[in-house]
Amino acid sequence: MARWSPEKSRPSFFWLMAGLGWLPSTLLFKYDIQGELPRTGPFILTPNHYSDIDPVVVGFGVWKLGRAPRFMAKASLFKVPVLGWFLRRSGQIPVERGRGHGNSKRAALEAAQTLVDHGRGVIVYPEGTLTREPNGWPMRGKSGAIRLALAGDIPIIPVATTGADRVVPRFQKKFRFRLRTPIVMRVGEPISVRELVGERDDRATIDAATAQVMREITKLLEQIRGETAPAELYDPVRYGQTEFGMPTADPKRSEIQRDGDVK
Repeated sequence: MARWSPEKSRPSFFWLMAGLGWLPSTLLFKYDIQGELPRTGPFILTPNHYSDIDPVVVGFGVWKLGRAPRFMAKASLFKVPVLGWFLRRSGQIPVERGRGHGNSKRAALEAAQTLVDHGRGVIVYPEGTLTREPNGWPMRGKSGAIRLALAGDIPIIPVATTGADRVVPRFQKKFRFRLRTPIVMRVGEPISVRELVGERDDRATIDAATAQVMREITKLLEQIRGETAPAELYDPVRYGQTEFGMPTADPKRSEIQRDGDVK
């Protein structure tokens, strides 16, 4: 049984959210979770991303593990009526997105300080979008999670899940109602990014650390699937694919079928 953290055991806005979501999540999903999250303190959870419903699935999983689920959100969304109130009340993390290295570094520092000051965890999808890897393995990641971890010396916790695409297939908006869809979730050991990169924070070192986190996520997914992933992380640009919207098919690799599966 997951240990409850103080943020879950004390009455909060998350109690209302969990109460509203308990019945639908219980009807839709049947969780098989292994691993733990720290009972207190900040952390950055980095899951694989293969379905548009992943945040819901991972969010409920985090709640089952005893912590409150939070995500990064654009600061401008906090100014939207009703939505902004919801984001503030649920403790989501605002990020000012601006151009240039200085703005990115400042945003990471501010977000990291919020996590450290309040002892909160945040869920960050390091791929930034649904994986383009034809067989659903994690692809190369972006450096945001690493930079956030370095800014506050916050541990990164890799996690892998399967099953969400049975409800919302990859690259599709259709919702397939299925009772008690199996969701397998494996939580890895915390990673100290500072120990991984040392005192260097140049781009090559950050990219190498990002790749290492993606490999740790992939190892967890290999355990779930009982298969071996490709040795090299998939790079959509290398195969002439865009990183947003519907990907283009690559004739040299497996094609993505209309139902969201692969062949």
